[in-house]
Amino acid sequence: MLDKRKIRLMARAAIYDKEYGEEDLKITGYYQKDYVSLNVWITLIWVTAGFFLTAALLFISNSESIVEGITIVRLLLLAAIVLAAYLSLMIIYGIGVSTFYRKRHAQAKQRVKKYMRDLSRLEKMNLIKEKNRS
Repeated sequence: MLDKRKIRLMARAAIYDKEYGEEDLKITGYYQKDYVSLNVWITLIWVTAGFFLTAALLFISNSESIVEGITIVRLLLLAAIVLAAYLSLMIIYGIGVSTFYRKRHAQAKQRVKKYMRDLSRLEKMNLIKEKNRS
């Protein structure tokens, strides 16, 4: 006879495995601190590349007006503005990405925990069924 609880657990486990399984297991393979740090560094490297490419593009497109009346004071002021913009962008992205990846790791950990609990329940059901047969 079919056991409805067992079927529900198997269906829930199959759905989880199909939707999240592989990615969640990769995420939870890291400690939370390592996972967050790695992804924050990767993001900050890409943000840095994007910032400097954008700054270079803006400089090239406006180079005539920038170089036209340049003095040491204006050059230092421009460098300070660019540095302040870069640092503020890095801080904002660092905090946002850190929060995002902490939350992502915690959610993956909870889903894996629930999945493992379902699998252990299925295993217990199978053991009980085998004991009753013998």
